[in-house]
Amino acid sequence: MEGTTYTNRVIDTDILIDAMNGIVDAVAFLEEQQMAEIQISIVSAMELIAGCRNKTEMTELQRFFQKCTFLPVTATISQIAYQLVESFYLSHGLIMADALIAATAIEHDLTLYTRNTRHFRMIPELKINQHY
Repeated sequence: MEGTTYTNRVIDTDILIDAMNGIVDAVAFLEEQQMAEIQISIVSAMELIAGCRNKTEMTELQRFFQKCTFLPVTATISQIAYQLVESFYLSHGLIMADALIAATAIEHDLTLYTRNTRHFRMIPELKINQHY
């Protein structure tokens, strides 16, 4: 992907989990990302930490985090996420973490790279790219 810029993307937790589990397509995608910066929501970082089963996994995750830029939850992102949950929880089951990740992408005008587009496809203002 010569000449591609990756700074206009935020990576969803599902791709990060796949990469941590050694899924070849996810690992290759993140290796491509390292030509620039890997941007993730702080929510994804917390989800990954919560998924660690032992100190070895935590150490490996912390090493990965050194390659990442965390996008924090701001007051504006919180408000957007609130509106998304209010609009889509009952109809589509949108959960808080996904709403915060989507709101982060919307606020920063980023494309959300995810494997689980069904979690997000109902959000009209969100740019989504299903990866692998």
